[in-house]
Amino acid sequence: MTTVADIRASLDRWYPPELAETWDRPGLVCGDPADPVGTVACALEATDAVVDAAIAAGAQMLVVHHPLLLRGVSSVAADTPKGRIVHRLIRSGIALMSAHTNADAAVGGVNDVLAEILGIRVTAPLERAAVGDNPLEGIGRVGELDEPLTLREFTARAAERLPVTVWGVRAAGDPDQTVRTVALCSGAGDALLADAASSGADVYLTSDLRHHPADEQLRAGGPALIDTAHWASESPWCRSVADRLAEAHDVTTTVLEVRTDPWTIGIRREEV
Repeated sequence: MTTVADIRASLDRWYPPELAETWDRPGLVCGDPADPVGTVACALEATDAVVDAAIAAGAQMLVVHHPLLLRGVSSVAADTPKGRIVHRLIRSGIALMSAHTNADAAVGGVNDVLAEILGIRVTAPLERAAVGDNPLEGIGRVGELDEPLTLREFTARAAERLPVTVWGVRAAGDPDQTVRTVALCSGAGDALLADAASSGADVYLTSDLRHHPADEQLRAGGPALIDTAHWASESPWCRSVADRLAEAHDVTTTVLEVRTDPWTIGIRREEV
């Protein structure tokens, strides 16, 4: 019989908690470690719609990337948004666990899944982990494309291979420049713009880029930039962790087909 503790042990082995950033709060949020698990549901984050889908799937455990209780809270009362989710999970017998920046930094984690999808052979982390012995552990990745592409072509590849969002994929730089080396960071990565510039990469792919930091990096001669939707760059990991859990344990796993990207409308007015 597989238990919540067994699933937690595997997740902690693959995505060691010590690799998490100091501000992060990954781990088991609710659930009894001794409870049996027959079905594990995977999603990027625990929203009301995700909990609905987990209940419908008959899951006893929900594994997510984004921690539900990342910031300090003084109440999980059922009439608060996060408290409502905690109460629904407990009442439904569903344990909740997250693997966040520890899954970003770990080998085989979120960034490596993103690199594989984009055809990048990883050679180094973008920011080396402060702990651990594996030289590839850390936030972000740097690697070589499987073939040289123009910035326009590589941007099109990202749009074709990542989940579709209304945000789409946008790039800044010379559309015809050649891209061989790529720096990337799943999720919000503008804090690593300087690291991307010093890596020698031709382009830096990440999410949630802001106007002024991006413009300043380009003016300083930094790499071209590709900006994807946050959800699109991270959600492919859900399939990876589901497959790993199914292989390691006698459980059924399912990736919940719930789009948690918050953006629902994207309108682009064509130039005339």
